[in-house]
Amino acid sequence: MDTNLIIILGSFLLFTGGVAFFTWYSLRKTDLASLDGYYLGGRSLTGVVIAGSMLLTNISSEHLIGMNGNSYVNGFIVIAWEVTSSIALVIAAIFFVPKYLKMGLTTIPQFLEKRFDSLTRTMVAAILIFSFVVTLLPIVLYSGAIGIESLFGVSEALGVDKTEGLWITVVAIGVIGSIYAIFGGLKAVAYSDTINGIGLLLGGLLIPFLALMAIGDNNIVDGLVKVYNYAPEKFNVVGARDSVLPFEVLFTGLIINQLYFWGMNQTIIQRALGAKNLKEAQKGLLLTGLFKILIPLVIILPGVICYYYFQDTYFDQQDSVYPQLVKKVLPVWLIGFFAAVIMGAVLSTFNSVLNSVATLFSMDIYKKHIAKNVSDNKLVKIGKLTSAILAVIAIFAAPMVANASDGLYQLLQELNGIFFIPIASILLAGFFMKKVSATGAKTALIFGLCFYTFMTWGYTSHGIHFVHLWGIEFVLNVAIMYAVSHYYPNTNKYEITDVGAVNLTAWKYTVPMSIGLCAVTVLIYVLLWNN
Repeated sequence: MDTNLIIILGSFLLFTGGVAFFTWYSLRKTDLASLDGYYLGGRSLTGVVIAGSMLLTNISSEHLIGMNGNSYVNGFIVIAWEVTSSIALVIAAIFFVPKYLKMGLTTIPQFLEKRFDSLTRTMVAAILIFSFVVTLLPIVLYSGAIGIESLFGVSEALGVDKTEGLWITVVAIGVIGSIYAIFGGLKAVAYSDTINGIGLLLGGLLIPFLALMAIGDNNIVDGLVKVYNYAPEKFNVVGARDSVLPFEVLFTGLIINQLYFWGMNQTIIQRALGAKNLKEAQKGLLLTGLFKILIPLVIILPGVICYYYFQDTYFDQQDSVYPQLVKKVLPVWLIGFFAAVIMGAVLSTFNSVLNSVATLFSMDIYKKHIAKNVSDNKLVKIGKLTSAILAVIAIFAAPMVANASDGLYQLLQELNGIFFIPIASILLAGFFMKKVSATGAKTALIFGLCFYTFMTWGYTSHGIHFVHLWGIEFVLNVAIMYAVSHYYPNTNKYEITDVGAVNLTAWKYTVPMSIGLCAVTVLIYVLLWNN
C-alpha cells in the first residue's frame, strides 16, 4: 500500500476511533431503555454539549462541500444563511425554549396537539419524517461521500469507477451513522458531536489559514489582501436582485426560515429539550449563535480562496472544489484527520436526524395511534427499528441528488421550503394568534405544501426568488388561517403551564449576550456592505 495512503488512513482512524471511545466511555452509565434516557439524553445535557451538538447537527458536509462551492461561485453574499442564524437563536433562547421546557416537551408536535388537536400533531410529525428522509439525509450522505471520495480516492483504492466509489462511501457513512443513532440515543449523538465539533473548528480554520499563509508568503494578512485584490466583488455581502441570494430576502422569507430552523425544528431543538435546566439550554443556544458568526471562516472564506486558486475551472462542478483546496494546502499527515472531520460532520447530522425521526415516529405516531399503552422499553425498540429502516431508504435515495445545478446546499434549501414554512406558520400561529383554530391550521398546512411545490416546480416562469416565495407563502398561510377560523372558530383555550420537568431559572448572561450577537450581525453587514 502507498505510504501516503497509510499515513492518511492512520490519522483518520486515530481521530475517528478516539471519538467513538470517548462516546462509549461517556455513555457507560446512561439508562438507554427509558424514554428520557434514549430520546433526551436523560435531560442532562449541559450548555457546551448542546452548543457543540447543535453546531454539528447543522454544519455537515453539505456546508463544508456545498456552501464553500456556493461561495466559490457567488462570493460572500451567501453569508446570510449563517450570520442571521444568530438572531434566530437569540429569539429561540429568550422566547421558545423557556416555553418548551415549561411544557416538558419531547417533540415539537406535542405542543400542536395541546394547542390545536391530535390530527394536526400527526400531520406535522408525518411531514417532518418524510422531509428528513427524502431531502436532508440523502444530501448529507451524498455530499459527505464526495468529500471522502475526493480526499481518499476510494474508487482508485478499490479499483472501481467513481460512481461505484461514491455508492460504497455512502453506504459506509450510512451504516456507521446508524450505529451511533440506533444504539446510543441522543446522548451518544450529542457527546460525539462535541468532540467532532472541536475537530471541525480546528480543521476547518486550518484550511483558510494554511492557504492564506501560502498565498501571502507566510503572512496571513498579505494573503487575505491578495485574495481580496484579485476579486473584491467576491467579498460583497449584499446580493443583487438577480443573484443566488438577493439582499431583500433577509426581510421576507429568510427570517421565517431561520426562526423555524433554530427555534422549532425537532432535529435542532431536541438538544435544548434534553437540557438539565433552562440556564444550560439558553447557554447552549447562545453559544451556538456565537459559533454561527464565526463559522463563515470555515464554510465561506475557503470557497472565495478557491476562486483565487482555480478561477472558474470548477464552476460547472462547484461541489468538488473544496476538496481540491484541502488536498492543495494540507500536508499528507493531516489529510486523514480532515477526512475524519468531514466524516464526523456527516455522521453528526445523519445520526441526529435519525434520532429525531425515531423520536417523532415513536411518540407522535406509534404511541399516539398504534399502541397507546406501550412500555418505554418497547417504544425505544420501535425507535431503533424506525431509524434502521429509514437509514436504508436514505442510503438508496442519496445518489438521486447528484448534479444539482446550483449546488447541493442551494438544492437543500429549496427542498426545505416545501416543509419548513407551512409548519413554521402554524407553530407561530399557535403561540401568537389565539383566534386561529385547528381547522384553520390544518387548511394552511395543506395549502402551504401545495402552493410552494406548484410555484417552484409547476409554474416556474414567475421569476420570484424561492426565499421570497417563503415570505409570500407565510403571509398567505396566515390569511387563510384567519379566514377559515372565522367560519370554524377556535374552541381550545389551552394555556401553557409548568409541568415541573426542569428548573426554569434563566441564565444571567442571556440578555447581554443576546444584544451582543445581534449587534455583531448588523456590524458584519455594515463593514462588508459593497466592500
